Amino acid sequence: MGEQTGQRVKEAPSLDDTFNAIKEGIHKRRFIIIAGNCRVDYCGRASSKLDRGERLLILKPDGSALVHRPRDYSPVNWQPPGSLFRTKLGDEGLLVRVYRRKDNETLEVLFDRILLYSVLDLKDAGEFSLYATEKDMQEAILSQPSLLEEGFRPISPERPVEPGFIDIMGVDREGTLTLVEIKRKRATRESVVQLKKYADVINLDKDRRVRMILVAPELAKGAQELLATLGYEFKVMTPQLCSEVLKQKRGKTITHFFK
Repeated sequence: MGEQTGQRVKEAPSLDDTFNAIKEGIHKRRFIIIAGNCRVDYCGRASSKLDRGERLLILKPDGSALVHRPRDYSPVNWQPPGSLFRTKLGDEGLLVRVYRRKDNETLEVLFDRILLYSVLDLKDAGEFSLYATEKDMQEAILSQPSLLEEGFRPISPERPVEPGFIDIMGVDREGTLTLVEIKRKRATRESVVQLKKYADVINLDKDRRVRMILVAPELAKGAQELLATLGYEFKVMTPQLCSEVLKQKRGKTITHFFK
């Protein structure tokens, strides 16, 4: 495999070649991946030894390091950001030493054979967004009821009823009792059936009108037909929108709420 500006990838390199590439990569604060046969020793808050085997070592520019085996998603050994990297080439092989001065922790990975190395100049300025859960969507509506519709006033969140919990109970601008069921993903026919079970419990007085509203990013085809048959309503609302509402809410100071 070849090289590009700021990127170096090589299969089956020698220990000498790997040593020089990794040393330069550490100096230039690159993202480094080494796949090879190695032994792993850790000493610090505890101690551990891992006999030789083929593994993946990742060194990140922030000083974090991870050792992965071919199985499991979690690293078998790791060091957090702020660690120092050192390399040494000797008779036993290529040693990569990861040291945390603060806690006097040392992780040593000794390679006797390299399968592949990558020295990458990765750029990542993207903002990480963890979109809202159904609980967050509920919180967003409670804090800003107009998300559902103008004039809506919540009365009770998670009202317990025999089939389960009604996400939000409230009244609309006309004073009509309104039950709201929230789904984070596409609402299915089962979602509508769930809402009907709540209606059957709440709507005991046949002369009293109760609005049933299903809230979700989208509605499945089978759910549309049943919703129309039952006379229930559907409101489009996405987890992304609710995330933005909560972000703005949590970013306000206490003085914002003073009148």
